[in-house]
Amino acid sequence: MYSSDEIRSQIVLSIRASYETLKRQWKNPLGTNTRHIVVNSLLPQPMVSELYEAFPKDGSGFFCRDTFREKKRTSASLSDYDEVLANCTYGFQSAEVVNLISELTGIEGLEPDPALYAGGLSMMFEGDFLNPHIDNSHDAKRDRYRRLNLLYYVSPDWTPESGGNFELWNDDRSAAKTIVSGENRLVVMETTKTSWHSVNQVRVDRSRCCISNYFFSKHSPEERDYFHVTSFDGRPEEPVRRVLGRLDNVARSVAAKALGIGRGKGRVNKAPPKA
Repeated sequence: MYSSDEIRSQIVLSIRASYETLKRQWKNPLGTNTRHIVVNSLLPQPMVSELYEAFPKDGSGFFCRDTFREKKRTSASLSDYDEVLANCTYGFQSAEVVNLISELTGIEGLEPDPALYAGGLSMMFEGDFLNPHIDNSHDAKRDRYRRLNLLYYVSPDWTPESGGNFELWNDDRSAAKTIVSGENRLVVMETTKTSWHSVNQVRVDRSRCCISNYFFSKHSPEERDYFHVTSFDGRPEEPVRRVLGRLDNVARSVAAKALGIGRGKGRVNKAPPKA
């Protein structure tokens, strides 16, 4: 089994090897206004294969989200699964990786989230999807702003035809840039009030496996205070879902502000690593 340090060192090595190219990607995003980078072949193949095999192939033990907004399975309970999944997750959260990503993106004061609020492991199966949305603005305690999503895909033989691909939308959701959720691919995207993204429907009878990390900072990206819940929209061809999404966003926002209710606050990592 690969250790967190071994995985961390490989992440750093791969990012350093393409550092200048990735920096240009970040500063000049193509096909979308959302700043992002894509790192291919992040880890050596034996590591990737071990990570994929560590996922429960039927998604057992994962929490199932199944609404008009999304259909997927998630888990932040890393201690319930093969230790290599936790080692990879915490490899991304190491100070060396966080500082490198901070340097590359120019976002100061980045901090990882060992509690994995909205992060951790995710699986999608045939027919699963994630509608266009913007992520919640804060962490579970609402004292840090969400700044970056790090999405690492490990399913082999994943192609555009497989579906389940990551999409970055323009502000009015009229068009999207598609990034295939290919094996051994890391996507790092900025989270803002306009960073709309989604996953199109999975079309194959195989599991789409992802290890997700979210970085936060105490500083608002807009230099002023703001708050919003995870907010959903429909696709251009889904007018009913667009209306439902907007009504639902308002209702959940009112509840979150008044009652402190937030998606997934009870589904966090109960056994984060010791400092």
